[in-house]
Amino acid sequence: MNTSTETRSNPLARIDWDYVEFYVGNAKQAAHYYMSAFGFEQVAYAGPETGIKDRCSYVLEQNKLRFVITSSLLPDDAIARHVALHGDGVKDIAIVVDDARAAYAQAMAGKAASVAAPSEASDAGGRIVRATIATYGETVHTFVQRDGYAGAFMPGFVEARRSLPGSKKPGLQFIDHCVGNVGWGEMDAWGDFYARVFGFSQLVSFDDTDISTEYTALKSKVMTDPRHQVKFPINEPATGKKKSQIEEYLDFYRGSGVQHIAIRTDDIVATIDALRYNGVEFLDTPDSYYDMLAERVGKIDEAFDVLRERRILVDRDDLGYMLQIFTKPLQDRPTVFFEIIQRKGSLSFGKGNFKALFVSIEQEQAKRGTL
Repeated sequence: MNTSTETRSNPLARIDWDYVEFYVGNAKQAAHYYMSAFGFEQVAYAGPETGIKDRCSYVLEQNKLRFVITSSLLPDDAIARHVALHGDGVKDIAIVVDDARAAYAQAMAGKAASVAAPSEASDAGGRIVRATIATYGETVHTFVQRDGYAGAFMPGFVEARRSLPGSKKPGLQFIDHCVGNVGWGEMDAWGDFYARVFGFSQLVSFDDTDISTEYTALKSKVMTDPRHQVKFPINEPATGKKKSQIEEYLDFYRGSGVQHIAIRTDDIVATIDALRYNGVEFLDTPDSYYDMLAERVGKIDEAFDVLRERRILVDRDDLGYMLQIFTKPLQDRPTVFFEIIQRKGSLSFGKGNFKALFVSIEQEQAKRGTL
């Protein structure tokens, strides 16, 4: 099927990430944190100076990765209430589409809940068409049709370029996947949502026999578009002796939401070195993980002692291997964090690393008294 026919039959068949919008308590300070710690550059701004009276938004970019950091200027609007309930967190995972109206129509046919019907905005840079649907918790997906838009992000924003010269550039490239945590027994329903609304298929699934330790467990399934460009793993708790990381997240976030964003790099060793220099904190990995690593994953390009020193995890599937590491939570509530991932052929999600990762997370839970 050629591209035009595929898009007409399914307007969500050829999609990509557009931006992730965070609702935070203080966007100016949060933007500075992401610039200094993760090497982003500010490229655009919206606020009172641009005619937006109720909020401030800072657009941050790094290669094909784009975040929007937004906070309210009002005491009790939807943004302020979101932050009061959830803390700093992800509100919108926006998807770029060829036709926002057609994408919205398909979502409605798939019984998605509408948040905002298609609307058009324009300025000297061109026009943007947007529409928004609801997903798990208070998270939404905005369909963005850019039509070659050449302005500063979108109408209402102005170009505002700024970087921090003291921050090392880690070479973060683009989003690999966004993981959602949902409540008990809700994983299958949200997997069905992405199949019904987006036309996604299930790439892989894990149950509590795959993802567990002596104390905690979870279930997960990964939904993906046909090109494996946009992937949404969905996690739910599973019964264990103690409170799992998913239960802890749901308690602190006060409901379902985005747990972590996995960000691709072409050189994970250089990326981790730059991020550590910038002050980013990562989860530790038990030394025992590395004792049998060479036997488990076979020949790889990286030196095992280099991976051990940086606490990088490795897993292999029949297509290749992948390397990954996880930051500690990005805010005081133990909710949203980042995964840094480099893929060398592999489409896997680190099944062989689950035990070591969970032990690391449990150690952090124990420090917080929530295990």
